[in-house]
Amino acid sequence: MARLSGATDPAVTVAGMENALRAAGVRLGRDLLVHCAMRRIGRVDGGPATLLAALTAVVGTDATIVVPAQTTENSVSSAAYRRTTAGMTPAEREAYEERMPGFDVDTTPSQHMGLFAEHVRTRPDAVRSAHPQTSFAAVGARAADLMRRHDLDCHLGEQSPLGGLYAGDADILLLGVGYAGCTALHLAEYRLPPPRPSRSYRCFVSVDGRRVRRDFEDLDLDPTDFDRLGADLDREAFVRHGRVGAAPTRVLPVRASVDFAVGWLTKKRALG
Repeated sequence: MARLSGATDPAVTVAGMENALRAAGVRLGRDLLVHCAMRRIGRVDGGPATLLAALTAVVGTDATIVVPAQTTENSVSSAAYRRTTAGMTPAEREAYEERMPGFDVDTTPSQHMGLFAEHVRTRPDAVRSAHPQTSFAAVGARAADLMRRHDLDCHLGEQSPLGGLYAGDADILLLGVGYAGCTALHLAEYRLPPPRPSRSYRCFVSVDGRRVRRDFEDLDLDPTDFDRLGADLDREAFVRHGRVGAAPTRVLPVRASVDFAVGWLTKKRALG
């Protein structure tokens, strides 16, 4: 009789994770942007704290670990808002908008980013970027420097932490997740030849305890072809593959990946 997956599988330990991460290509001294689905790894002794301990041991004290800490519940221009309010009357939608909280960089939880990202965000030594929709959080040597600038009208472009990760030639770790959720690929969208489509955004922030509305224009981000982009990117020699627990793992450099994505998107999107 087939054994239920995970029923008696041994838990993944810190030492086991360290070995698997090194084998997958995580490197000492390299800043690391982590996208992670903990459930794909399997049973982990200590949960996300174990993964963070393993990553810290592998990259070392001179490197920085970065995670997405995005929020959607304070924005009327997010896909999550459109799904939630679909079918509401104008009055119902207005009442819902009135209840939406303002973003507080210190206290607002990340949403739909996973257990590991939220664990990093809530660390006492974590630093978070200030964007009310697409923030990042970081721990490590360059955390404050990488999180310092995140312009309101630059979700995931040059004036976001992604610009600093590209400049520093950081790595990306996709741990149990695919390319569709790889935020660094959005940086390539900002580098495409003009005209680049833009759109209006609206969200709310908390300022001295008051909810304040923020309206701005930015790039119309479009990840719908990232899976196809990733299928081609995955064949490049600089993408390293491995497995941590039960989770397929990829490690790839931000700079080479973004440069590849610029070329791919320029060609493919021109064809329609």
